[in-house]
Amino acid sequence: MRKRFDKAEILELAKEQDVRYIRLQFTDLLGIIKNVEVPVDQLSKALDGKIAFDGSSIEGFVRIEESDMYLAPDTSTWLVFPWESNYGRVARLICDIRQPNGDPFPGDPRVALQRVAARARSLGFDTFNVGCEPEFFLFKMDADGKPTPEVSDEGGYFDWAPLDLGEDCRREIVLTLESMGFEIEASHHEVAPGQHEIDFMYADALEAADDIATFRLVVKTVARQHGLHATFMPKPVYGINGSGMHCHMSLFRDGENAFADENGEAGLSEIGLQFLAGILRHAPAFTAVCNPIVNSYKRLVPGYEAPNYVAWSAKNRSPLVRVPAARGQSTRIEVRSPDPSCNPYLAIASMLAAGLDGIEREMQAPPPVNRNIYRMSDAEKESIGIVSLPDNLSRALELLEGDGVLREALGAHIISHFIEAKRIEWNVYRTQVSEWEREQYLQLY
Repeated sequence: MRKRFDKAEILELAKEQDVRYIRLQFTDLLGIIKNVEVPVDQLSKALDGKIAFDGSSIEGFVRIEESDMYLAPDTSTWLVFPWESNYGRVARLICDIRQPNGDPFPGDPRVALQRVAARARSLGFDTFNVGCEPEFFLFKMDADGKPTPEVSDEGGYFDWAPLDLGEDCRREIVLTLESMGFEIEASHHEVAPGQHEIDFMYADALEAADDIATFRLVVKTVARQHGLHATFMPKPVYGINGSGMHCHMSLFRDGENAFADENGEAGLSEIGLQFLAGILRHAPAFTAVCNPIVNSYKRLVPGYEAPNYVAWSAKNRSPLVRVPAARGQSTRIEVRSPDPSCNPYLAIASMLAAGLDGIEREMQAPPPVNRNIYRMSDAEKESIGIVSLPDNLSRALELLEGDGVLREALGAHIISHFIEAKRIEWNVYRTQVSEWEREQYLQLY
């Protein structure tokens, strides 16, 4: 749990650490980091929540006639970036967005997650732990500093140098993250050439989402220092595995894991099974949030280890949800469908809302599926009720729009603006003429 500093402590830390500039950081609706940078002599004003910005310029925020927004720093997120600047040291504070009257802005993804977490607390769960495993690719850059289609290496799962030419870069990322307070559990080359994974310690939901946003910034920054381009695009290369962001989740009550029951099925308590049932019930709808771009659905296809079937198991990795072997306080479920292009605040909020709905409605989880679903026929899947996740962004948006639980959890503002932005993205994509189409049809027809 992070320490929440008071104003005087933050001002003293800035002085002790010789900070010259502060980035007041937040994310837009799509999860892209935005920031307002102020000199250190404006830090006191910033901590009082008096720094304003034009919300009409931010994706998914407000119209131009209602554009004034204010930044409310979360003092537990104080962090000094380890890389040097020509203009002095730079720190950051992650902020919530406030309206001019001081109320939380309903279009702020971070506020949405806090709202769903508060609902969990109202049901008696004091902590929702989340541990995410974001994967990414490293690509070589050209002489102009732009990414090329050439991956950084030809390594495979758990390979090391000389096959893994990104090893030094990955090691530098780990060291940088550790210097910023991250507890790194593991790092390794992933299955695909140029693909990597770094796993860090689980945390409470809000802290976990903050960590993912920070992680993506660090990975991209350090990669560029090594002459490489890091991307969290889910499927940047045809014919190889895409990048996922598996999410491990558990609820705690009075310091005890509410999912744990050594006598329950797969070691899960009734609450754990109900939460799992809610995840399965709402998974097709929260796919639009957890897999939010056109490219996401080129990862969610059979044959590349991506879980596109709505089922669960403790014994194999083909279903959507897996129950890892660890038990006791480490009992948890792993949702394997999200990818690292998502807005972490909205993705975690959606999955928590889905699980809480399962608990509130006392849903029953279906039997586990311990066979390899990829090898099952359509008839076999249908006979035991296995359905697939939506196969494109348009269908996913339809399911999200029709899910009342997720609409209520994220709020009308976020849902309407998110769906509007994503439908524009889908329509632009579907009207494009690709190189594949020209190669297939131009001469033939």
